[in-house]
Amino acid sequence: MAMNSNDSTHRLPRVLGPWMATAVVVGTVIGSGVFKKPHAVAKDVDHFGLILVAWVLVGLLAMFGALAYAEVTTLFPRAGGNYVFLREAYGRLAGFLWGWVDFGIIRSGSIAALASVFSESIHDIVRQIRGLPADARVFSFGTEHVLTVGVILGLAAVNVRGVRWGGLLQLTMTLVKVGSLVAIILLPFLVIALVRSPAHPPRLEHLSPLWPQDWAEVGWSNFGAAMVGVIWAYHGWMNIAPVAEEVRDPQRNIPVALIGGVGILITLYVGANVAYHLVLPHPDVARLTDSPVATEFARRLLGPSGGILMSLAIALSVFGALNGNILVGPRLLYALAEDRLAPRSLSLLHSRFRTPALATWVLCAWSCALVALAALWSRFPLPTVSLGSWTLDLNLPEGKALFDVMTDYAMFGAIALETLAVMSVFVFRWRRPEMARTYRCFGYPIVPAIYGLVMLAVWLNMFSRQRSESWAGIGYIVLGAIVYFGCFKLTWSDKS
Repeated sequence: MAMNSNDSTHRLPRVLGPWMATAVVVGTVIGSGVFKKPHAVAKDVDHFGLILVAWVLVGLLAMFGALAYAEVTTLFPRAGGNYVFLREAYGRLAGFLWGWVDFGIIRSGSIAALASVFSESIHDIVRQIRGLPADARVFSFGTEHVLTVGVILGLAAVNVRGVRWGGLLQLTMTLVKVGSLVAIILLPFLVIALVRSPAHPPRLEHLSPLWPQDWAEVGWSNFGAAMVGVIWAYHGWMNIAPVAEEVRDPQRNIPVALIGGVGILITLYVGANVAYHLVLPHPDVARLTDSPVATEFARRLLGPSGGILMSLAIALSVFGALNGNILVGPRLLYALAEDRLAPRSLSLLHSRFRTPALATWVLCAWSCALVALAALWSRFPLPTVSLGSWTLDLNLPEGKALFDVMTDYAMFGAIALETLAVMSVFVFRWRRPEMARTYRCFGYPIVPAIYGLVMLAVWLNMFSRQRSESWAGIGYIVLGAIVYFGCFKLTWSDKS
């Protein structure tokens, strides 16, 4: 694999226009969340009105964050995204911790989780074609995980060949995903119009109960846990930042991609959840553990063929989100290596394709390792350690799917550090008022302040509802600080 040193003639090329940039935002967000997470949300919240509030509120929070984040990103349109913003706002340690957590948990965990959902969707397609029941297994344990690893490595090869290839694939997959969600939104109404006596007609009574008579029936903790699931579904709207160095006319196209992309997501997500709950009663949504909500939704409206088509749509959607993460993730390792906070070889570009090829392979190799570790974790239980009244249990929480555990681990670090990245708009307004701002945050300072306070509340709530994931996340961040001071702070200058 030929590499070139990263001099001024071998920078990342600006090849992403406004459509591809928006496709990065939308395409890396729409993956598994809108198809699978409605089940987790329904388990925590029993009232459709509050479920809808959670999807709208998190969407509005993402929009508030995008309004502020666009200003920060246009100030520093460089590879690395949040690493650059945190480093410039809070210092080198903060930037390194983002790189440590994003590479180790957030990005790699997201890639592993998405690839796992992709292989599950392929399994569901084959199972349904054969007419087997929902609990039947078609692929062996090994076959399913070989498929999971294979799709990661295949997309790594595509993205090594150039950001234009990855961007075109992302645009194509985004159009397919948006079309799938539009079809979900319209399907209940089309069935009513075209099918005289559907077996499972949409019913308004499925939206009941709409609101709780007493907030004690729900509680802030349950609602906060539901929001964590919704945050996963929206997660990724920041993914334009790591490839900002490759966006043409970034001062114009980045705000367009962020704000326009989040607006598209809110519309699609709210519409899809209304459609799900018109067809599926709330108890059915909450019980769906073996099959995505979207698949059961389509099966009830269209029969077995609907389930197969929706499983195919989910597979394509996850494939696009997976490609988007593999497209943007290596740019962080590239930026860390340029600042000598990672092996210098990770900043080398492929001599022909001008992509961070080695960084791409390293990220995908670690993601594949997480797939293998998660498979072993789910297959072989670990011993429980008791120290007096304190018990350490590292096994999967009872009744919780591996996918939900992996995404909760990813969300803990993401919520903390990504919120700090959005809040850097305050730091740069205060410390660098002289910087030219072609775009300024609408509603400043109220809009970013609301975003920060709500996300802080959600993050703190994770300590009561997702304790093992939260404390493991804290431990990993502390370990990152130890690595920084032991390996980098004492070795290199702390200059930015």
